[in-house]
Amino acid sequence: MPPRRSSGPGEPGTLLDYARRPCGGLREPVKPAVEVMAKAPDFGPVKSRLHGTLTPERATDLYRCFLMDRLDALAELGQVAPVLAFTPPEARESLASLAPRDFRLVAQRGADLGARLDNLLRDLLDQGHPGAMAIDSDSPTLPISYVAQAAARLEAGAVDLVLGPCEDGGYYLIGLGAPQPALFADMPWSTDRVLALTVERARALGLRTHLLAPWFDVDTASDLGRLHREMTAAGGGPARTFVFVSDLYRRGVLTGTPAPP
Repeated sequence: MPPRRSSGPGEPGTLLDYARRPCGGLREPVKPAVEVMAKAPDFGPVKSRLHGTLTPERATDLYRCFLMDRLDALAELGQVAPVLAFTPPEARESLASLAPRDFRLVAQRGADLGARLDNLLRDLLDQGHPGAMAIDSDSPTLPISYVAQAAARLEAGAVDLVLGPCEDGGYYLIGLGAPQPALFADMPWSTDRVLALTVERARALGLRTHLLAPWFDVDTASDLGRLHREMTAAGGGPARTFVFVSDLYRRGVLTGTPAPP
């Protein structure tokens, strides 16, 4: 099992930590917020569409690698305020052991994905962030520069909505400059219609919309095979994901994963 972090948010700081904090009442500029949408790896099945290819335990370990690599990448992006938006609520302590110390942990709330996204983004915008984004944890090789681009556009007030299209018809990122509940209500989640319907609703609302470059999620055996091929060709990838997936192939757990048609 991939290792957990030795420390997490909320632990007592060192003297150096306190020395780095703003002093004299000065405040750091408020940054656009990015929340990683995450299921706690040890609180129920994850990556269930891979359970025919991997055991549930290996699928959970793979997802943990995806999540920790995503959190580490965002932790290096200084222009955003990182948030880990988790479910279920009782997983706070478990997720705190995975998150870098600069992350704020927030429990998801709402009856479905649309309500959870709307609530989370609204809360961040109400707190004064000049833009709020939600990003998945299923696209491990997504260039973090795409997130930086979205943050910059929202912070500048150049757009109302940023979307990162997934090749399966959904989106890996959504960013807003103001709450837009109509984008989330009665949405057929987990279908190939999500992105198109979101763009259609945004147009009807008159929102200035920017589309990032498309990327792919890893949900199926074909996706996992593609991930392995692309990381192998590149000679690396997100650290934990690269080691874990490479080891699955080296040990013969995965062989000849089919390419997409």
